Amino acid sequence: MLRNVSATRYIEPLRAGGSVPGIVEADDLGTYVVKFTGSAQGRKALVAEVIVGELARALGLRFPELVLVHFDPAVGAHEPHQEVQDLLRASAGLNLGMDYLSGAKDFTPEVAKTFPVDPLEAGRIIWLDALTVNVDRTTHSSNLMIWPTLGVAPPRLWLIDHGAALVFHHRWDASEPEKAYDFRRHALGGHTPDTRAADAELAPKVTEELLRAITAEVPDAWLADEPGFATPDEAREAYVGYLLARARASAAWLPTDFPTREQLAAEDADRAAKTRRGRPDWLKQVPDLHGKPAVEHDGSVHLG
Repeated sequence: MLRNVSATRYIEPLRAGGSVPGIVEADDLGTYVVKFTGSAQGRKALVAEVIVGELARALGLRFPELVLVHFDPAVGAHEPHQEVQDLLRASAGLNLGMDYLSGAKDFTPEVAKTFPVDPLEAGRIIWLDALTVNVDRTTHSSNLMIWPTLGVAPPRLWLIDHGAALVFHHRWDASEPEKAYDFRRHALGGHTPDTRAADAELAPKVTEELLRAITAEVPDAWLADEPGFATPDEAREAYVGYLLARARASAAWLPTDFPTREQLAAEDADRAAKTRRGRPDWLKQVPDLHGKPAVEHDGSVHLG
């Protein structure tokens, strides 16, 4: 069972993601990253967080503890930003917290070049992402953390942020459990992931009993009024049925083709070059603002 806690102090918002979660202290003396029901992503993102996070833990992957956080907007009354205040006021009641890994650092492309990752662990993580259709763990946005970063304990990979997973629950009638997705640019694709061994190990563990126990952790309020389902329990059954069918069909969607980091870099460079060649001359002067390869700079325009 997910523990229930009450927020006692709102520390600060985290603006790295669109949902603007917040760091919150609770009455159990714990510190949590809280995702709010009033965020633009809505309650389905929280449903995905619970189901995928608890499934990850059940399969032996490292994932911070989740708790249900009772939040009174008065706790964050000191927050100066109006948009954050609006979010907090819209999130009174039950929200979702994830244990805050103090001092953790992002698994960035630069870190990935030197951080050792066991091929089987990489395969397990990719397998989980493929099962739950989590296409949001890429080379440029890994949603992986390294923790601890201090002390004598070795640093390990920790999974975070699964709100974009379970894409099928946005259109229940338009997704087949056997469908394969493109995971070539997965954050761990460059670590020679052994997804076949992971499949042999993990697929038998995804049982109907396990999925029922996990979906039971999702609060009724987050499943109520789901189109096509009369009750929260009917919605839970749909998650159980879909994920069970998908686990049994793993041979159809198992990712096995992972280019090296060098190959991905070459593909990016080739794509950027094609984009530059296709631009009109005036557009080649526009600076790049999105972290992509810079556009060409033609200095001749200043020579008269």
